Amino acid sequence: MRFASQTSSDGVTEQPFTLGEIPGVLWTPEDARGTRPLILMGHGGGQHKKAPGIVGRAHHFVAEGGFAVAAIDAPHHGERPKGEEFDRIATEMRAGMAAGGNPAELVATMHAFLAGQAVSEWQAVLTAVQQLDHVGSGPVGYWGASMGCGLGVPFIAEEPRVRAAVLGLLGAATLTGVAARITVPVRFLVQWDDQMVPRAQSLALFDAIGSAEKTLHANPGKHGDLPRFETDSALRFFARHLS
Repeated sequence: MRFASQTSSDGVTEQPFTLGEIPGVLWTPEDARGTRPLILMGHGGGQHKKAPGIVGRAHHFVAEGGFAVAAIDAPHHGERPKGEEFDRIATEMRAGMAAGGNPAELVATMHAFLAGQAVSEWQAVLTAVQQLDHVGSGPVGYWGASMGCGLGVPFIAEEPRVRAAVLGLLGAATLTGVAARITVPVRFLVQWDDQMVPRAQSLALFDAIGSAEKTLHANPGKHGDLPRFETDSALRFFARHLS
């Protein structure tokens, strides 16, 4: 893991890094020492590790909860090169949506393609970050909505170090079997008027998650209208399960 720089503001230190070919960012409390809970944060489709929503939540979790937070560019996103297969799938996805195809099914094809690479990358980043003295091997949470959920579900199902997750803004599609393998506490977010994800498919994914402790948070609004107070709610959720 190579750090490019370090800056601090409002009590939060930001360290961009690369791990092999994976670009990422680590946020920790300023002058942090010792082990602390870590939250991995997955961004949405077409976004990147420093999208405004990611940065805002990261600062909130660090400043208010004392957590460490890490985000990476998903494959073919952000600073990473876009491959021919990704471009082909993206073109077919856009064409299918323009023709009136089922958005959830079209997006699921893209997520399945990306997850084949993203799961092992998240595992490698988690291992590397936990070796840092100011993070350590404390409990781990995951936050991911939309594509962050699509890549997070298979990651959480494969990774026993993750102990709690906030997921949502996504439907079942091809994730039902994988979601059944998740057993950690889950907070699941639904936008009731989501134009990208049919409500029934969101509820089907929530139902498929195998956790004994899972809670559905549904709010009015479209796909990108997630209320800001859900960040406070997620902070309390992670504090309860990771502290």
